[in-house]
Amino acid sequence: MKADLFLLGFVSMALLIAGAFFLRFWKNTKDPLFLGFAAFFILDSGSRIVQTIEYPVFPQWVYVVRLLALLLILAAILHKNWSKG
Repeated sequence: MKADLFLLGFVSMALLIAGAFFLRFWKNTKDPLFLGFAAFFILDSGSRIVQTIEYPVFPQWVYVVRLLALLLILAAILHKNWSKG
């Protein structure tokens, strides 16, 4: 059980760091794709933090947050592809 919590915390931290990197890239380039990736990683990190706090049973709305984060990154990719044409 302690290893599960440690790994969930580690994944949360890694996702938050990835989100911070993409925020920095967005700040330098103002490319909306980087903002989409940053939002995805930060939202996913938040959902993992909630999962860690509520371990072993966590609220079902966490899945909705993860779905919205994935849809956000999909929208950022589609926007990037359609804005070129």
